[in-house]
Amino acid sequence: MRRSNTNLLSCLLLLLLFGSSCGISRSSYDGNRKFPAEKLQRDYKLFRSILEESHPSVSWFTPADSMNYYFDWGYRQLQDSMTEPQFRSVLTYVIAKIKCGHTSTRYSRKHLRWLDTARLPLFPISVKVLDNDTVVLNNTLKRSNVVLPRGTILTHLDGRPIGAVIDKLKQYIPADGHNENYLRQTISNRGAFGGWLRLVEGWQPNYSLGYLDSTGNPQLLNFKLVEPLPKDSTRRPVLPLIREKINRREQREERLYYARSMQIDTGLSAAYMTVNTFNNSNQLRPFFRNSFRELRKRRISHLVVDIRGNGGGNVTHSTFLTRLLIDHPFKIADSLYAVSRKSRYGQQVQYNSITGLFMPFITRKRKDGKYHFGFFERHFFKPRKRNHYDGKVYVLIGPNSFSASSIFAQVLKGQKNITLIGEETGGGAYGNTAWFIPEATLPETGIRFRLPKFRLVMHKEMVREGRGVIPDIEVRPTRSSIIENRDLKVETVRQLILSGDRKQ
Repeated sequence: MRRSNTNLLSCLLLLLLFGSSCGISRSSYDGNRKFPAEKLQRDYKLFRSILEESHPSVSWFTPADSMNYYFDWGYRQLQDSMTEPQFRSVLTYVIAKIKCGHTSTRYSRKHLRWLDTARLPLFPISVKVLDNDTVVLNNTLKRSNVVLPRGTILTHLDGRPIGAVIDKLKQYIPADGHNENYLRQTISNRGAFGGWLRLVEGWQPNYSLGYLDSTGNPQLLNFKLVEPLPKDSTRRPVLPLIREKINRREQREERLYYARSMQIDTGLSAAYMTVNTFNNSNQLRPFFRNSFRELRKRRISHLVVDIRGNGGGNVTHSTFLTRLLIDHPFKIADSLYAVSRKSRYGQQVQYNSITGLFMPFITRKRKDGKYHFGFFERHFFKPRKRNHYDGKVYVLIGPNSFSASSIFAQVLKGQKNITLIGEETGGGAYGNTAWFIPEATLPETGIRFRLPKFRLVMHKEMVREGRGVIPDIEVRPTRSSIIENRDLKVETVRQLILSGDRKQ
């Protein structure tokens, strides 16, 4: 009995010491520490070697000699010590030259944990890039001293033309092909302008912002970064806070509703289906089955499918939805291949168990030396007969429509009863580089980057253009629609339904 108590006490002591050591290591991590140039150079050489060995599209849109120039340029920047954000900025610039939106960098896990507790100041403004010449204020933090109204035209940031600042940031953003619309939207997403500015240039405490007032005259406003609110563990509210406890089931239902939902307007005989993701764990197939059953029962004549916020996911889910709408057999891929099954850098490239297990079975090496995923190259998917929808369909697309959602839009494009409305998608109409995407970790700094394994070509004749899916009816936001908070794309659909779908 004494021995067991002694053993238990020893275990508890070890756990206490282990917990203390973890706490010390977390608190002692310095997010501003600098890595010696030698370590950065070792990581960079590995970074380049992994991409050149395993990425199937390193020179798809950027010629090999140009990529060699950018790779060499990146190495030349590493002549002195750097912080992790500074080094990541170099990697991000180089990786953006591949022009693959699925290839991107991430901070190390230690740095992300540090960011969670570092309480860094906040950049107080978000912008909307309407075109290459017009940038307007979108949102501001309430605690900032930027009191300009939404939609204010911005002209300068710290004396530089705002367009030049945007152009610099775009050089660091990974995008599919030559898609300028995606780059503008990426900077326009909430908080993204400040985030990219911090990665590319770092932040300074004070900025000057040039803008045009309501009469069109140039003005200047000085603003500061916003300090996060201090934590006060001793403060007690005068009245107890009333918080609704949401149980797990309600949380799950809320998450699923955000991922996919449908509302029906019986007066217009129209349904509005929002699909914000094709990721797993969102019960998409049951949702699609139930929704299309309901459309058939109610004899709904018009269906709106909104994928403007859909960043992609599992192509089997997007294909299932496609089969409920399409009127002919279709293929997803003219070609789909990887350049290697395994990597010489297995310690740095983390394949998930499914990818590692099935790669030898789902791919075959062909005469071109590539490992082809033959099933998708050969297989024609047929329209789904049960609850197939034959009414008028309006698909809302935009620059945040990416990956599997772009494939969905491109396959349906041109069908007689389907109209694509909105803006050019962020994902390529010709295909992409994605499917299996392991993560590579650089050992010295811990910085990670995504490494898509397969190149998908849907339409090889469209590769040269490198564009997204182009809508049948283009509807772009305007300065006035931003000021008035209007959704012009939804308004356009409603007008088409009310007018009997006479395209303007």
